[in-house]
Amino acid sequence: QVQLVESGGGLVQAGGSLRLSCAASGRAFSSYAMGWFRQTPGKEREFVAAINWGGGTTYNTDSVKGRFTISRDNAKYTVYLQMNSLKLEDTAVYYCAAKELRPRGGNLRTADEYNYWGQGTQVSVSS
Repeated sequence: QVQLVESGGGLVQAGGSLRLSCAASGRAFSSYAMGWFRQTPGKEREFVAAINWGGGTTYNTDSVKGRFTISRDNAKYTVYLQMNSLKLEDTAVYYCAAKELRPRGGNLRTADEYNYWGQGTQVSVSS
């Protein structure tokens, strides 16, 4: 199975930027759709962004649209989340997730669709 390790989180002032990285094990990386989710204490994991196996289709939740960009580099087995214009409400633990290509179908915005998860990286936005 795939192992995912997130990095790049930290403390940033509101309006600033961070880039999260998710490094995946295995050469099967290009066969997985990838997603970013976030979670705060007492809440379910919330969809942030997703990208299909080829990188040609991306999805974002409305709250980050225009501010966050997901991308992937299959040669580096890595998916990224560029986070700009950060707001206080973006504070959360951010998780990288991988979805197997088969069975086909499903909604990349749904956490239950994903097969593998990283341990998360903390993003804290201050005023």
